[in-house]
Amino acid sequence: MIISKKLRELREDAGILQKDVAKVLGITRVTYTNYELGTREPSLDMVVKLFDFYKVSADYLLGRED
Repeated sequence: MIISKKLRELREDAGILQKDVAKVLGITRVTYTNYELGTREPSLDMVVKLFDFYKVSADYLLGRED
Protein backbone atom coordinates (compact mmCIF):
# COMPACT_ATOMS: atom_id res chain seq x y z
CA MET A 1 0.00 0.00 0.00
CA ILE A 2 1.33 3.40 -0.97
CA ILE A 3 0.09 5.16 2.17
CA SER A 4 2.07 2.84 4.44
CA LYS A 5 5.29 3.44 2.49
CA LYS A 6 4.77 7.22 2.47
CA LEU A 7 4.00 7.32 6.20
CA ARG A 8 7.23 5.53 7.02
CA GLU A 9 9.27 7.74 4.69
CA LEU A 10 7.76 10.94 6.09
CA ARG A 11 8.32 9.87 9.68
CA GLU A 12 11.88 8.73 9.12
CA ASP A 13 12.75 11.85 7.12
CA ALA A 14 11.47 13.95 10.02
CA GLY A 15 13.42 11.90 12.56
CA ILE A 16 10.30 11.18 14.61
CA LEU A 17 9.56 7.99 16.53
CA GLN A 18 6.36 6.03 15.91
CA LYS A 19 5.32 6.50 19.54
CA ASP A 20 5.59 10.28 19.19
CA VAL A 21 3.43 10.38 16.05
CA ALA A 22 0.88 8.12 17.71
CA LYS A 23 0.73 10.37 20.78
CA VAL A 24 0.03 13.47 18.69
CA LEU A 25 -2.65 11.62 16.72
CA GLY A 26 -4.27 10.19 19.87
CA ILE A 27 -3.75 6.54 18.90
CA THR A 28 -1.56 3.72 20.18
CA ARG A 29 1.90 3.07 18.80
CA VAL A 30 0.71 -0.37 17.71
CA THR A 31 -2.07 1.18 15.63
CA TYR A 32 0.35 3.59 13.97
CA THR A 33 2.84 0.78 13.36
CA ASN A 34 0.09 -1.17 11.63
CA TYR A 35 -0.57 1.82 9.34
CA GLU A 36 3.10 1.82 8.34
CA LEU A 37 3.13 -1.95 7.83
CA GLY A 38 -0.04 -1.82 5.76
CA THR A 39 -1.82 -4.31 7.99
CA ARG A 40 -4.38 -1.69 9.00
CA GLU A 41 -5.79 1.19 6.98
CA PRO A 42 -6.41 4.55 8.66
CA SER A 43 -9.94 5.91 8.65
CA LEU A 44 -10.72 8.92 6.51
CA ASP A 45 -10.63 11.15 9.59
CA MET A 46 -7.21 9.77 10.51
CA VAL A 47 -5.92 10.28 6.96
CA VAL A 48 -6.87 13.97 7.26
CA LYS A 49 -5.00 14.17 10.58
CA LEU A 50 -1.98 12.58 8.89
CA PHE A 51 -2.08 15.16 6.06
CA ASP A 52 -2.09 17.91 8.67
CA PHE A 53 0.59 16.36 10.86
CA TYR A 54 3.05 15.78 8.04
CA LYS A 55 1.98 18.93 6.16
CA VAL A 56 1.49 17.08 2.88
CA SER A 57 -1.30 16.99 0.33
CA ALA A 58 -3.75 14.16 -0.08
CA ASP A 59 -2.28 13.48 -3.51
CA TYR A 60 1.20 13.07 -2.03
CA LEU A 61 0.14 10.68 0.70
CA LEU A 62 -1.94 8.65 -1.75
CA GLY A 63 0.99 8.42 -4.18
CA ARG A 64 -0.54 10.58 -6.89
CA GLU A 65 2.32 13.09 -6.81
CA ASP A 66 5.93 13.15 -5.60
